Amino acid sequence: MSLFVPAAWSHLAFFSQDLPEIEAKLALDRRDILPPEHQVFAALEASCPDTTRIVILGQDPYPTPGHAHGLSFSVEPDVKLPRSLNNIYKEMIDDLGAAPLTGDLRPWAAQGVLLLNSALTVPAGEANGHQSLGWSKLTEQVLAELSEKPRAFILWGKHAQSFERHISGDHHFILKTAHPSPLSARRGFFGSRPFSKVNAWLKANGDTEVNWTDA
Repeated sequence: MSLFVPAAWSHLAFFSQDLPEIEAKLALDRRDILPPEHQVFAALEASCPDTTRIVILGQDPYPTPGHAHGLSFSVEPDVKLPRSLNNIYKEMIDDLGAAPLTGDLRPWAAQGVLLLNSALTVPAGEANGHQSLGWSKLTEQVLAELSEKPRAFILWGKHAQSFERHISGDHHFILKTAHPSPLSARRGFFGSRPFSKVNAWLKANGDTEVNWTDA
């Protein structure tokens, strides 16, 4: 397997030092690997360092074929909302009064929201099956790169929050709550109003608010 490296991020050491080994492991893996090869780096292709304003850090792609397309929490427009994304939309309705009509979050990416998973591949039907493959080094380097100027980081759940140490500086807006999954959403995700809080921070810093609801 030879993955297309997104040009805007190609300077990160991960792509020369770690990706070749990951590609070699993927080439030997006879399972169905998700998302499709051309979508593995879709999140980074959709949001370059200069345009990224917000990071929403997920865990790994959806393990159901046809669902994942390379952006955390996002699914193809014709796919029924996964449970975590359904809870995200419930909170958005409480927070903003509306939510997108589909689970396709690419319109968020077009507004500078980096929807990055800490593992970019998963074997079909095996959630977290590639968490130890080495993808986390890319996540660490992306967060370090994006620490250079003020940004908003949304860290839902303990896994995402374990990467906070790679965000440096005290000029960011870091929002930490429980994960939106059905197992934990009622432990602090519901009622957290992340979307209006991020928009308030953007506005306070002279930036344009994100249109979260029209994705």
